[in-house]
Amino acid sequence: MMRALGALALPLLLKLEPETAHRAAIAALKLAPLAAPRCDPRLGVAAFGLNLPNPLGMAAGFDKNAEVAQGLLAAGFGFVEVGTLTPKAQPGNPRPRLFRLSDDKALINRLGFNNHGYDAAHARLSGRRANGIVGVNIGANKDAADRIADYVLGVKTFADVADYFTINISSPNTPGLRDLQRRGAFDELVARTIEARDASAIRRPLLVKIAPDVDLAALDDIVAVGRARGIDGMIVSNTTISRPPTLRGAQAKESGGLSGRPLFDLSTRTLARAFLRVEGAFALIGCGGIDSAPAALAKIEAGARLMQIYTALIYRGPALIGEILEGLAKALDERRAARLGDLVGIGAREWAAAKD
Repeated sequence: MMRALGALALPLLLKLEPETAHRAAIAALKLAPLAAPRCDPRLGVAAFGLNLPNPLGMAAGFDKNAEVAQGLLAAGFGFVEVGTLTPKAQPGNPRPRLFRLSDDKALINRLGFNNHGYDAAHARLSGRRANGIVGVNIGANKDAADRIADYVLGVKTFADVADYFTINISSPNTPGLRDLQRRGAFDELVARTIEARDASAIRRPLLVKIAPDVDLAALDDIVAVGRARGIDGMIVSNTTISRPPTLRGAQAKESGGLSGRPLFDLSTRTLARAFLRVEGAFALIGCGGIDSAPAALAKIEAGARLMQIYTALIYRGPALIGEILEGLAKALDERRAARLGDLVGIGAREWAAAKD
């Protein structure tokens, strides 16, 4: 019933200004959480020391302030990532800063880590029921004198409520943030955040979220540091600053990060190239352009143990959750595979060799 109502509401939401529609969706989840679709038990996944009921997660960016994590879990997601959160509340960039590219099933955002800050999100997470996996995506304030210190503080702040941490150094909307992907800065960042994590009473998995635009030399450096320092995982990828020539409409020229269907090929190539370099040292989450069960399966075959969606939900609605989970279960039958792990990375070499 609630899923049917969600489908009816989708055309109305798409008529609203994007940020207004987003707030309406958050409000709706608070009032009337969606009912989860049936989930085949074969879709259960173990990753980063966590056991998840299925591999499909809600990406960071939707529940920026940890307001509806439990409602999203109830809708059928195997895990939810809240944030990106920064130590101090900040308004982000001036509006308009979110643009639908409806013909391309894409989105451009230049939000700039708008959020209520660490303390507000921690209070909300402290009050939630302790069931379901919720990760906390951590960022740095735009005006921070020491951005790495902001990440360290995030690890310390959320150690008692996060199931895992994601260190977001790949948003294109905070000037200079992607510089933390450079080897020297990245090594210091990972060393300091892992030290903070290991000093806490509970050892939480620590993941890093990278950009899809990194070249092979930069990817080599990121993976080498990640393996040497012992990170638990990596999310590939964030939004892209590139603009495929196939994009249509005037808003395609807006600045910011591009997500949705046009990001799929680029993010999946980067995922496969990371998978081949990681060599099983840690697990990967595939993110970028997943809008169907075949697209989700392609991420797994390119090297993802888990995956995340967001933009496609804007155009497809919550029915997409069940569609993906059902499609993955059918793929297991068709491939005569006992579990999704049997399919992870089987197509990585082909994806990695694809032309940019």
